[in-house]
Amino acid sequence: MSFDFDRVIPRDGTDSIKHDGRAGYFGTPDVLPLWVADMDFAVPEAITQALLARAAHPIYGYSRYPEAVFESLISWMGQRHDWRIERDWILPAPGVVPSLHAAVLAFAAAGEGVIVQPPVYYPFFSAVTGTGRQLLENPLMLRDGHYQIDFEQLESCAVHANARLLLLCSPHNPVGRVWTREELARLLDIAERHDLVVLSDEIHHDLIYPGRRHQVLAALTDNPARVVTAVAPSKTFNIPGLGLSALIVPDPARREALSKAFDLLHAGNYNPFSSAAFAAGYRNGAAWLDALMTYLAETRDFVTEFCRQNLPGIRVVEPEGTYLLWLDCRALCVQRNWDDAAMKRFFVEKARVGMNPGTVFGAGGSGFMRMNIGAPRSVIETALRRIASA
Repeated sequence: MSFDFDRVIPRDGTDSIKHDGRAGYFGTPDVLPLWVADMDFAVPEAITQALLARAAHPIYGYSRYPEAVFESLISWMGQRHDWRIERDWILPAPGVVPSLHAAVLAFAAAGEGVIVQPPVYYPFFSAVTGTGRQLLENPLMLRDGHYQIDFEQLESCAVHANARLLLLCSPHNPVGRVWTREELARLLDIAERHDLVVLSDEIHHDLIYPGRRHQVLAALTDNPARVVTAVAPSKTFNIPGLGLSALIVPDPARREALSKAFDLLHAGNYNPFSSAAFAAGYRNGAAWLDALMTYLAETRDFVTEFCRQNLPGIRVVEPEGTYLLWLDCRALCVQRNWDDAAMKRFFVEKARVGMNPGTVFGAGGSGFMRMNIGAPRSVIETALRRIASA
């Protein structure tokens, strides 16, 4: 099968946040949008056909989750990630971000500590601070162009009297790390010794580049009850607007606690279209995903080489997973005597490229930008040439 990832599909006028929301975020619509983490590629045909088939029935009432949702996820996790899960472990959820909030509510009381590892996707912070919990930061370390977990500092967070929960981003957004088995084993050891629950956000787990392998955290421990795993087809198959994810929770007591948290939030998502797309992607999207990762790897390499040859002040922190590139612009800022605000103005006003400034991802984000390469390569090349020209 062949898939046309070079096809440019106009999205203006579709109420896309990424495209139609440019003016509100950047102050101008005249930027190439490489920010919000969805892709500008058509979804797998099987998903489109599943949605059309469901739309053919003219009643869209309150719905339950069909068995196809559970069966497709069980099959996918077994085939793609070598993890055998049980149907009772699966708790459908309205998205990974609501799941972060539900986990914080379920496993940490008001004032108790939740550990995050910045720079990280910004809802990790608001899930803690917005619910009245104590934010404990374990900043990642950038060593020789490679991000690492500071395990000594993580230990100091874990021994904190109020520490109850660790929010892990795996693979990591925005730095693109795919954590190794050894790193995850060390993290689990700390969690075990200090009685931490770990919410492992593995939403990008299918987006792994050649030479790397995603390790499911819960599959590495003899005590999987300590780990709650968040997954979704949204990033994998480019359907985040449909808003259905799943928590895989082996422990019945933790499942009940999470269910109560979702009930408190009134955060159900029984959308018949979401269920149809969820099952269709996991059942029939493998070939599309394999082709996508080949295309993204070529784009990643193209951006890296372009920066090396034409943008010496910008270095790509080589990603091991995701379609998000973490651009190290600190040398450029030093050359131009820019702070983060001046750097953002340069990219928006001079280069006319819309990316996420690193500062929104917390500690360690100053001097960085996050670029979304989930777009036709011609679009990415245009963005790079705009930057070089500016």
